[in-house]
Amino acid sequence: MRIAVLGLGAVGKGVLRVLGEKPELGLVLTGVADSTSAWIDPAGIDPQTVLDRKCETNRCGSEGRSAADILDSGAYDVLVEVTPTNAATGEPALTHIRRALGTGHHVVTSNKGPLAAAHTELEELAREQGVALRYEATVGGAIPVIHAITRGLIGNKFHSITGVLNGTCNYILTRMDDEGLTYEQALAEARQLGYAEADPTYDVRGIDAAIKLVILANTCWNLGVTLDDVSITGIDGLTVDALRLAADQDCTIRLIGEASPERGLLRVAPRVLPRSHPLVIEGTLNAVMLSTDLAGEVTLMGRGAGSIETASAIIGDLLSIRDRFVECR
Repeated sequence: MRIAVLGLGAVGKGVLRVLGEKPELGLVLTGVADSTSAWIDPAGIDPQTVLDRKCETNRCGSEGRSAADILDSGAYDVLVEVTPTNAATGEPALTHIRRALGTGHHVVTSNKGPLAAAHTELEELAREQGVALRYEATVGGAIPVIHAITRGLIGNKFHSITGVLNGTCNYILTRMDDEGLTYEQALAEARQLGYAEADPTYDVRGIDAAIKLVILANTCWNLGVTLDDVSITGIDGLTVDALRLAADQDCTIRLIGEASPERGLLRVAPRVLPRSHPLVIEGTLNAVMLSTDLAGEVTLMGRGAGSIETASAIIGDLLSIRDRFVECR
């Protein structure tokens, strides 16, 4: 099965690393693009050569070629879209995904923006073209929560989704709780360790968690909601005193995303939880609790980010497509 990868940040590099290390998977790289160059070869491209070239020149291929050239070439069966996320518009990934699906190609993505902005449209386009749209890597990194909703727990009625969906916030809150650090001190530590961006707004104000909640809600209930429909409160206003008050009740605080059509709930906000609660997890971990009618409460926990961890979810989606769509070109 032929694979084209758009985006060579941490996730894209992780995907190429896995493709290079596991040739037995039968996933052949035929196109790759970064922000300034591209490389297309229908006969196959060695992933390690791409990584070496990117390291040496900061380009993956020929200057003057782009993602559009790969899309025009049609020299792929599955597009792997892992460019940076734009929460407001979903672009340029939304255009890439529309183009690939519209021309009869499968798509696997870790890109949250397009799914948050146009989930229903993209699913309908995939159905019309008879191709797959897979996006396990958009929520929870290596945690197979999309698989659980769409396949593992099929036949269940879902009452609610509740989760810790942002590792940066969880790390900050863990450090404030464990060591009595102020928000500013914990954020500085998270930056130093690479868990927080130089501008952490997207994480600490709850926007990243809200986008992931939108994706989960639309996957579970096909609600057609967007980021504008989510009530969002971040952690940037939390104080050490608030955590101390929670500790006095043998509780702590976590940033929690909650969705439940039955309760009209679509919210991201700090919540006080008993320390024994399944969602009181440490450090940069993520966790999602699915409340169902048959299986009861199912909680999944794991690494919510990371190059190889996210690549794990992408590879899983690719192999799912390979095994289901046996007539790939």
